[in-house]
Amino acid sequence: VLALCPRLVACTWPHFGRLHLLQSSSAAMDMPADTQKQVDGMIFHILSEAKDKAEEINAKALQEFNIEKAKVVKSEKEKIMQEYERKSKSIDTERAIARSTAINKSRLEKIKARQDVIVQIANDSKERLKVELKEQAKTKPFITNLIVQGMLMLLEDKVEVRCRAADDALVTSCLAGAQDQYAKAIEAQTGAKKSCVLSIDTQTKLSADCLGGVVLACQGGTITIDNTVESRMGLVLEQAKPTIRRLLFHGGQNERGGFVGACPSAARRPGLAAFGASPGAAAEPAGQAQRFGLALSELRG
Repeated sequence: VLALCPRLVACTWPHFGRLHLLQSSSAAMDMPADTQKQVDGMIFHILSEAKDKAEEINAKALQEFNIEKAKVVKSEKEKIMQEYERKSKSIDTERAIARSTAINKSRLEKIKARQDVIVQIANDSKERLKVELKEQAKTKPFITNLIVQGMLMLLEDKVEVRCRAADDALVTSCLAGAQDQYAKAIEAQTGAKKSCVLSIDTQTKLSADCLGGVVLACQGGTITIDNTVESRMGLVLEQAKPTIRRLLFHGGQNERGGFVGACPSAARRPGLAAFGASPGAAAEPAGQAQRFGLALSELRG
């Protein structure tokens, strides 16, 4: 074999060294020409197959490389897309939170601004009432109506009236008229004759800091009707809040903040007429709210 295939030996077993090549070369020199051609043909055929095999291996390796590269690229793309989607969702969430926070903050500021206006209305009304309560012509009928209303709610034979110490004389002067109005109201509504004895409670007095009004008590003070000015104003203001909001905050330009320019401090305030207590006022809270709303409508004028 070494004599017939010296080149193959040189390609396949290089570790045989130069000695084997010299021996095979000298043997090949002694071979006939036909044999040499056969050997060359075998060598060419073997090298051709080896080349084809090498190309096949290279093509298969390249194909596998491309497949693996495509898998890696696809995997990395998916990772990048997932990361992008995660960051996108995170940004959207942050924007939604920021937007919600801004909306809530704006709403709270709006509510606070409206509440401040309502509080300002209440404070300005108190100041106006302080002035009007100094007028005897308005105060006496007002106190009388408050007493009659409380009597109609209690329907007792004996009722004590509590007031400020400074209003003792005024309230005492209203008792007789209140008793007469109470009797007429009962007779007009039921046809029965019923009277009630009123007296001033000398033991319990209202605070000197209150605006005025009365508190009616019976059954040894276990049952009371609070008809002070503060109580009446709080009740009417609470009932009239929808009207106030509609007039001040939902009327034309006021929805865009125009209510600041129409602040009640620069307009006329409702007086005692807005809180007008009458024998039928206890059964007509809606009427009180309407009267208060009509008084407040002057703010837009």
